[in-house]
Amino acid sequence: MAQYQITVNQELLHRLFLSNNKDSGVAALLESVLNQILQAQATEQLQAEPYERTSERKGYRNGTSPHQLTTRVGTITLRVPR
Repeated sequence: MAQYQITVNQELLHRLFLSNNKDSGVAALLESVLNQILQAQATEQLQAEPYERTSERKGYRNGTSPHQLTTRVGTITLRVPR
């Protein structure tokens, strides 16, 4: 099982804890976490960070495509690497 380091910015925490609509804060947190995991998995698969040139690199990144995912806390947009 891989371990990922997830960062959460202060604005996201304010939305989560201080918002009247808790579901919108949870949806924003879920979207942020899932997008960071997708980027980390792409980095792991390619064996290189974005814009990094190494001899071990397994392929190239070609941007992301947005995909809507409907969850019980709302619709989130995932940026899926191509």
